[in-house]
Amino acid sequence: MATEIRIPTIDEGIEDVRIVKWLKQKGDQVKAGDALLEIETDKATVEVESTADGVLKEVMANEDDTVAVNAVVAIVE
Repeated sequence: MATEIRIPTIDEGIEDVRIVKWLKQKGDQVKAGDALLEIETDKATVEVESTADGVLKEVMANEDDTVAVNAVVAIVE
């Protein structure tokens, strides 16, 4: 079953974040709780964790991209 990895709400009023670095690559085995990527707001850098066990099947945003909060950035299957 595919699980969407979304950009979490970091702080009230933050609408967009920048992807700093992918810590896992497409095809990597991941477990729930593993850090997948780092995102940055104007106030902080935060790791986004996988919410499921599986394989990182798809990456939908690149490093240095600006993406909206709640946007799907990866699929774990």
